[in-house]
Amino acid sequence: MAALQDPSEYAVQGAVRVLKEFARDLTDSQIPAVAPVIIPDMYRIFMEQERYTIRTRTRAIEIFTTMASMICAMAEVNKSLSKSLLSPILPTFTDALIDGLSIPDDSHLTDAGLKTEVLKALTVLIKNVPKSMASWLGSILPPVWATLTSSASKYVKEVVNQTGDEDEVVDSDGEVLGFENLVFAIFDFVHALIETPRYRVAVKSGAANLMFYIVIYMQMTEEQCEKWNGNPEQFVEEEDEDSFSYSAICDEFDEEACTALVQTIERHITEAEQAKQHGNPTWWKIHEACMLALGTVQEILLRQIKEGSVKLIPVPDSPFLLGRCLWIASKFSDQMPNHTVQPFLEATVRALQADQISIVRISAVRAIWGFCSHLKSRADRRNLLVPVLPAVLDALVNMCTTYNSSPEILGLVLENMTVVLSCDKTFTSSHENKISPLVIAIFLKFNSDPVLTSLVQDIFKVLSQTEGCLLPLQTRLVPTLVSILSPNSEAKTVAPGLQAVALDVLQTLVRASNPPLSDLLMSNAFPVAANCTLHSDDNAIMQSGGECLRSFVAVAPEQICHFHDNEGKSGLWYMVQVAGHLLNPVGSEFTATFVGRLVTTLIQKTGDQLGEHLDLLLKAVLSKLQGSETLTVLNFLSSVPGPTGEPALNFVLAEWVSRQHIFYGDYENKVTMVALAKLLQHGVNNNDTRLQGILVKGDQVVSDSKARTRSQKKTLPDEWTTIPVLAKILKLIVNEMTNHLDVLASQRDEEEDTDEEDWEDEEGSGMTTGAGPSSSSKQEKCTDLSKLLDPEFNIYEDEDDEEDPDAKADPIYRMNLKSYLTEFLNEFCQQPYFLTHFAQHLTPVEKSSLKQIGIPVP
Repeated sequence: MAALQDPSEYAVQGAVRVLKEFARDLTDSQIPAVAPVIIPDMYRIFMEQERYTIRTRTRAIEIFTTMASMICAMAEVNKSLSKSLLSPILPTFTDALIDGLSIPDDSHLTDAGLKTEVLKALTVLIKNVPKSMASWLGSILPPVWATLTSSASKYVKEVVNQTGDEDEVVDSDGEVLGFENLVFAIFDFVHALIETPRYRVAVKSGAANLMFYIVIYMQMTEEQCEKWNGNPEQFVEEEDEDSFSYSAICDEFDEEACTALVQTIERHITEAEQAKQHGNPTWWKIHEACMLALGTVQEILLRQIKEGSVKLIPVPDSPFLLGRCLWIASKFSDQMPNHTVQPFLEATVRALQADQISIVRISAVRAIWGFCSHLKSRADRRNLLVPVLPAVLDALVNMCTTYNSSPEILGLVLENMTVVLSCDKTFTSSHENKISPLVIAIFLKFNSDPVLTSLVQDIFKVLSQTEGCLLPLQTRLVPTLVSILSPNSEAKTVAPGLQAVALDVLQTLVRASNPPLSDLLMSNAFPVAANCTLHSDDNAIMQSGGECLRSFVAVAPEQICHFHDNEGKSGLWYMVQVAGHLLNPVGSEFTATFVGRLVTTLIQKTGDQLGEHLDLLLKAVLSKLQGSETLTVLNFLSSVPGPTGEPALNFVLAEWVSRQHIFYGDYENKVTMVALAKLLQHGVNNNDTRLQGILVKGDQVVSDSKARTRSQKKTLPDEWTTIPVLAKILKLIVNEMTNHLDVLASQRDEEEDTDEEDWEDEEGSGMTTGAGPSSSSKQEKCTDLSKLLDPEFNIYEDEDDEEDPDAKADPIYRMNLKSYLTEFLNEFCQQPYFLTHFAQHLTPVEKSSLKQIGIPVP
């Protein structure tokens, strides 16, 4: 800190560099003490333009931005922090930032790097303290717009067409300071405006002009053209990455955005035609950017287009433009009449052929996905598609051979091959003999690539679900898998990871099959998969093996029960041995990650056939109590000694309730909470002394003394109350309900703030509440709020959170946990034993949560 006051510029420069790293490592507890000391000096350094270098002043802004972000994050919990730490310096610092952004680009006092950091600072403030920043918006927007427009011509000249000769500017830390980063910062700032309800009207009024410049920045650069022509694999990889995204504008202002986009494209295409007439060789780039802009907001445009089609200009002057035209045509193919779609389909098939350059073929592959996805669902449209499928598949097969050394291109081809095969079952079944050998070869060659193996499994799944393909596929594939998995295989050495992947592929085959499973799967694959899992200590093989065998039980439980190998070992024997192997106490915890699912599926599907095996399985069924009778579990655990000598029931429950908070996953959370509720109900209804006598940790005893050092904590560890396990279970259930209530309260607060700000916007812009995007947006938000208040709303639900088919088949998967817990607690707390034995163990916070759902606790 003393160095910041040093008259030497170099001392200040060094201090600022150190503080930049120091600020990133600050904790919440340190910010209130550090920020008031450092931020004023950062303001002083930034303002002394002639004394300090641009880089030193830039780092001062970075430090301010870091601290401001932390203060705003902390203010979500403690709002007074923002008022005490940020509000006092906000006026002077905001004025300074605006002045810094307004300095002409050719001035020696600024450069792209400094303006980038100024914009980042303003973005943080706009996002986090919108009400406080509202009065400066009119002063901020003009320099931001001037920066955007003045950079456009420079970007086209030096980056898009690469006609400039300026070197890339890099600071002493190796960070690039080019104006491309400045453009990114501008668009981040625009996103912040759109995300803030009170500022949306500012973006809406200038949407047309803003889109015009965004499309300019979406043009393909000369460097990209050279790189992609020379390396098609990078074209596949980088084409999937968005340089900028303007979809947020279109999402927010549907009708206005579509009108603005049409105006923008007409303007650009007119200028591009003029450039073409004047012999400009790069005229096509703006065409390609317009197609990209259309395709990026396809869904929004389709909501506005009721009839007609998109007018495309498939001029083959550039392979990139031709590829983009095919891509955009596929995006809007379901809106085109048949006579318009047909030529594009034929052009796409032609573009896939081996005599075309790589860029065109790759673009055509992307177009195939769009055509297949949009045309296969309607019979009249599918008739256009089916005749070209053989030619498309032949071209894709050829590309798999041509680009077999490029995982990126191969992945794109396989992904689209899956879509092609799903279009018509008759077509697919007639070409199985061409597809299966190819895909099996790719699987064997690229078994260590998780992306390609996943795509291969998708194709196997489609083939397995297609009549006429399943048995031929199994005839080709199962012997290969058996040879990989068999420990007695002649190929003594198996590539690392290949067996685990083979088990995954086998699982895909089983899951995609309808019972009864074929003899190849049951007699050949099943015992080999079980033995491979049993004789391995590799985590990946054991996990994949457990999941593979679970698929056998889930799909064909009767066949598993009736299976016997040549030595007389039954299918259930194999399953129990595998479960025991995964639960080996000396093994890694990772091997048992999914064993609960395996055991649960066994009990659910074959419980009446398990017999003497049930006792062994119950050790793994703790998190799945709903799959068996609670009393059976208790009787078993209470009769088995635990690791410390007391009954295993004591040990298991103590460990469970101490770790309940670290369980994750929507389904797993539901299962464990339901199990706890049933266990609690059993304990009180049956007056079970085995449960009533178990004592566990309750709440931490909070000391009123000052904070302790590490050595003091080691000498005098934290103290905890000791409470009955049934009381602890009730507290866990109440805490789970508290989590739901807290999330709902937070959502309601956010929605109320948004509605208030939307109302202010409408008043300020003169719009009525009955029309326009603000009204629509507000209506959508009200709908979302009503969902939050609906008892069927689930705060944990995530459509991608749980893909397990057996879990989805469990009624608990669809259960509304909040409703279940509310009903359970209301019924439980009305019983006389609640006040006499449980209420005394609840904290004030827990009592408050019960009160919120209508349960007063004295």
